Amino acid sequence: MFQIKEHYGAIAMDKPMSNLHFKFMSFGFRIRDFFLPRRNILNEIGIRPGFYILDYGCGPGSYSIIAAEMVGAKGKVYALDIHPLGIQRVKSIASKKQLTNVEAICSDCITGLPDSSVDVVLLHDILHALSDPDGVLEELYRVLKPDGILSFSDHHMKEDEIIYRITEKGRFRFSPKGKRTYSFSEGECR
Repeated sequence: MFQIKEHYGAIAMDKPMSNLHFKFMSFGFRIRDFFLPRRNILNEIGIRPGFYILDYGCGPGSYSIIAAEMVGAKGKVYALDIHPLGIQRVKSIASKKQLTNVEAICSDCITGLPDSSVDVVLLHDILHALSDPDGVLEELYRVLKPDGILSFSDHHMKEDEIIYRITEKGRFRFSPKGKRTYSFSEGECR
């Protein structure tokens, strides 16, 4: 969902992909979601009513909207993406479905959320494309509750690479793997 590395001095910044690329990607997601509904993937995470969820790199909202339905009126979904079209799409779908528990955030890393405020972070198919994955993981660790879950999938990475990358700084530890996702919980840092 992100195109990588526009450099400003010594800092690598992510920048949104082109609108055309985003639209093609979104169309591909609709086809994917028809054959493999996102609800099936979210079910293996254990999302419950009342949860607060951050969908990091939400794109057109494939996970965000279903997660909002799953957490209900007492829960909340923060849908974060760098691409304005993604944010616009999530807002539009949430409005049409009358989901008042969705908040869209346009950002490339910083969530703006309070410390320890999120029950589940969805980090699906995005880590491989980030220019500062450690900075993102640090931010996700900050906003995740101590008993929270980092749900991860990225078909661009192999299992050993995934486990190493997420656990290497000690923030997260590997929990049981689902059929399509990896789960991580609080590590030794807190």
